[in-house]
Amino acid sequence: MINIEMPKADFILTRKRNPEDTSEAPIAREYGFTDYHKIPRDKAGVFMFYDADDNLLYVGKARKLRMRIRKHFEDNVSDIKNHRDDVHKIVVCIVDSPVERDIYETFIINTFQAKYNTEKVFFNS
Repeated sequence: MINIEMPKADFILTRKRNPEDTSEAPIAREYGFTDYHKIPRDKAGVFMFYDADDNLLYVGKARKLRMRIRKHFEDNVSDIKNHRDDVHKIVVCIVDSPVERDIYETFIINTFQAKYNTEKVFFNS
């Protein structure tokens, strides 16, 4: 049996509503993740989006975490494009190894049954 443990959270971002925020990035201005800039630009890892009740909505991996997370809140092809308002918390784990990122992503999607992931899903919803 393979024993996989969750990677430790390096960053936890919680939605804050700040009507005075004039950031250019919609992730901060429109969605309230004003601390997203704390995620390093050049780090790789996995990320998880949670709703206000701490239900797992989506899991992803990226070579450049900040850019990838931001794209989920800006582009029209994201799996969460119709559910961005549901995201209340973002958990980010720095994982350098591409193999480990892939394993963690698949493990988390299936162990915690991420609601909006459409790939790497091996459970029945």
